[in-house]
Amino acid sequence: MKRGPGIPVSPRAVATVPETGPGVSRPVTPGTLDDAITRPGGELLAVLSRHLPAIRSGATPNDRDGAFPVATFRDFARDGVLGATVPAELGGMGVSRLHDVAVALLRVADADASTALALHAQFSRGITLTYEWRHGPPPARALAERLLRGMARGEAVVCGAVKDHPGAVTRLRPDGSGGWLLSGRKMLVTMAPIATHFVVSAQAPVAGGPTLLFAPIVSRDAPGLSVIDGWEGLGMRASGTLDVAFDDCPVPAGDVLARGSVGAHSDAALAGHTVSSITMLGIYAGVAQAARDLTVTRRPGTPPAATRTLVAEIDARLYALRATASAALMNADELSPRQDMDADDRGRRMMTPFQCAKLMVNQLAAAVVDDCLTVVGGATYVAGHPLARLYRDVRAGRFMQPYTYVDGVDYLSAQALDLEHDNNYVSARAVRPVDGR
Repeated sequence: MKRGPGIPVSPRAVATVPETGPGVSRPVTPGTLDDAITRPGGELLAVLSRHLPAIRSGATPNDRDGAFPVATFRDFARDGVLGATVPAELGGMGVSRLHDVAVALLRVADADASTALALHAQFSRGITLTYEWRHGPPPARALAERLLRGMARGEAVVCGAVKDHPGAVTRLRPDGSGGWLLSGRKMLVTMAPIATHFVVSAQAPVAGGPTLLFAPIVSRDAPGLSVIDGWEGLGMRASGTLDVAFDDCPVPAGDVLARGSVGAHSDAALAGHTVSSITMLGIYAGVAQAARDLTVTRRPGTPPAATRTLVAEIDARLYALRATASAALMNADELSPRQDMDADDRGRRMMTPFQCAKLMVNQLAAAVVDDCLTVVGGATYVAGHPLARLYRDVRAGRFMQPYTYVDGVDYLSAQALDLEHDNNYVSARAVRPVDGR
């Protein structure tokens, strides 16, 4: 496998994003993630601003109780937020820039990271299903349009189910009449309490051939599907991150999206992995910003030198974090429409900056929150303190695919050293032992 060409630098991405599609682009201040680039992105921020006070006030009790903010998402459905990344032609807001989605998630995460993580699940599905609607084969386009229109109406809540439960492998097998049966169990399925549909990563072994990868889309009311409550997370406790089990769930042939095969070592899938996950950088930028704003306040007198040093470092790290995330997002926005490029090359050129940014954002955001605890002192070392919640929430970033910290190091070092490596984390996981190690 060829090594990626490194991180591309686009002159246009330094100061502005080029105008494409129905949204009107305008200059932005580089590296700040302060505002939306397009008109649809600005409209989303305006709608979200009305919900932020209620989200903020519910953050601490929902974290304490591990309670998903159902009422907030009901309000999101009413105001069109759940269809924000659905094309305007299908009834949605038409927010298509990854930069703008990340800014929206940053604003929500500043109020509550759990709510932002759950909202990301819906936004991400809108982005990926839009790609299927525009570029997929006719059955995939029909399926995507049906779901996207439901999302725009606030009726369809679609989340991903990727990670297999230890000891379980989620598999599809033919049902003998043209459809499929799905069995297995997924863990860490965010937004599960209110999901109406699950996009599931599944394997389909083929006799004498490679194991195929599919993404069946399963309705919550499908026979054999069960949402299993009881997950007690360290952080992101109100994100509705649960297990979902499938026991011979029937899946129509038209509700299954092809995702290649195990061991293909194709980097084309990295473009899709990037656009579905890169906006999460905004969540951890929002957590770091919230911690900073809780901590850095003017008090009477001159603070000790150590406090002033930490405050300076907090602001420097926060700037570096936001600038890094912004650069990676603008790179992805630049390359995601480029259907004229070599697919593998495009995938690597999107994923590599994303992984560099993810590595740094996770480190810097955690460092910012940690320094904030040091500045405020021992009062933060109780479960109910807002900084204690942020301290737990920010740590989740390193576990998020693609990639976890370990897998991200494997990817970046393989690119730098020109090593053979299966970069498709869904494919790579499929060949690991069933205990998930």
